[in-house]
Amino acid sequence: MGSRDIVDIETRPWKVGFDDPVLEAGGIDRPLLRRGHGFRYDGLDIDKKELCHTIYDHFWVQSIERSVPENYQMIISMTLLEHVQDNAASAKSMFEALLPSGTTHHYVPSRWHPYALILRLVGPKLQKRLITSLRSEQEASVSGYPTFFNQCTSRAMRLTFERAGFEEVDIRPFYRANGYFAFFVPAFVLLTAFETLCRYVDWWYFASGFIISGRKPECR
Repeated sequence: MGSRDIVDIETRPWKVGFDDPVLEAGGIDRPLLRRGHGFRYDGLDIDKKELCHTIYDHFWVQSIERSVPENYQMIISMTLLEHVQDNAASAKSMFEALLPSGTTHHYVPSRWHPYALILRLVGPKLQKRLITSLRSEQEASVSGYPTFFNQCTSRAMRLTFERAGFEEVDIRPFYRANGYFAFFVPAFVLLTAFETLCRYVDWWYFASGFIISGRKPECR
């Protein structure tokens, strides 16, 4: 099960309402939801592909760090925020783009997981080559962006969201990133044991990632 499946299963309580405008940031041509189900579904990414204008009702080509041109009832993303250099700016722009009582939900890889540590150690220039060797060609084609892991711990991201103005900030950790090392059995076994231990003793710090959710107050 991949991280996209985790978000799809675990965050179904999103409960998108009829006519609720929804923005997915960073989904490009691999959306979490489907348009045409009674709500407006827009996309945002720094890149654009041919399919974007058929997948989404409207597609914005820009960074989530910049002010979003429209307002939404819900903003979601999947493995996006680790690629953003300034997540304080991201949290602020999402907060400002939400309608009163709107919610935001994001799956964020943790900066202290072994896979993230390796990416950070090799640096941006070698990251794409490493990702290509660890993932399938299709996955690597959408994962070759530099990773910064700015504020990408549960504690730091919670503070970032709260400082941006979000309330009811909720975080759920996940420990399922051993698939990155499936090509090398010893590493796969060691990482599986490590993730099992982390889950058992509740070491959120070393989780493979976490879902963070927050709500914009009605009065803002």
